[in-house]
Amino acid sequence: MKTQHFPYQFDKRWTALFFALGVSDDDGVEILDNGELIATYGRVKVKTTLDNIDHTLVMGPHRWYTAVGLRLSFVDDGLTFGTNHHKGLSIAFVHKIPRVIGFKKHSMLWVSVADPEGLAAAIGK
Repeated sequence: MKTQHFPYQFDKRWTALFFALGVSDDDGVEILDNGELIATYGRVKVKTTLDNIDHTLVMGPHRWYTAVGLRLSFVDDGLTFGTNHHKGLSIAFVHKIPRVIGFKKHSMLWVSVADPEGLAAAIGK
């Protein structure tokens, strides 16, 4: 198995926000051949093993103000790496990952990759 890269689907209306956050076309989610998942969003990175993923769920559309940008969920300790509000993949973890923003570790990550179904299939859960 070789490394797979799943880039984000950008909504061009938010280009200035992405620039300010350092998010580029190189960012996205990678599945490495050693069984790791790495998601990058500008200067922010999440890394975990595929064994730490409980399940995934393709979700959307969402309200733009809950799905675009680097965000915490108001409902739980979930983290969002959002580049559009139309569709993305929610990734739930068995064990919470270290906090990226906020005060708590994160139990979920939502990423607005261009191919959420393909990412879910690559994760296999």
